[in-house]
Amino acid sequence: MQLKANKIGFRYENGPWLFRGVNASIEPGEVVGITGPSGRGKTTLCRILASYESPLEGEVTLNGAPLPKKGYHPVQMVLQHPEKAVNARWKMHRILNEGYHPDEEMLDLLGIKQEWLTRWPHELSGGELQRFCVARALGPDTRFLIADEMTTMLDAITQAQIWQAVTEIAQKRKMGIIVVTHESKLMQRLCHRVIEI
Repeated sequence: MQLKANKIGFRYENGPWLFRGVNASIEPGEVVGITGPSGRGKTTLCRILASYESPLEGEVTLNGAPLPKKGYHPVQMVLQHPEKAVNARWKMHRILNEGYHPDEEMLDLLGIKQEWLTRWPHELSGGELQRFCVARALGPDTRFLIADEMTTMLDAITQAQIWQAVTEIAQKRKMGIIVVTHESKLMQRLCHRVIEI
């Protein structure tokens, strides 16, 4: 199963092109980094790959077919700011079970404590909340995970724990990962190759 961007381009209304003619592909089990100067559209490219945005030019395909419009999406994205990705009016167990029901093994691997499940989002730290966002994105039907500055705001220990868990799960499932980060050491350690836009 291959996720592929074919000559995609994007710009906001009446603005300059963020990028044009971008070709990118990722295979199962592969970790690919996306790099480029600030403002070049790395996050927008990720949003297009995850179907949050539509390109103005080109297309994104999964195994040669358009990305699905309904059901659990095989491309999941974890954002830099977890508090923006959850419903503040829901307790964590409801947020976690929104798409599927993670097993205890995954929760343990990600360091999610059972007592956190009955808390509100504002009662958790950024690192604790991000662990939930990662768990929610790693559903059984996820084939590609996009990590857009996923651990940038977290302390070094939490970063290492989350990335260790994510890479372990990805290796078991042959899941592809797209990494966007300004941390060159992290990208060198994780990625098989890097795409520059």
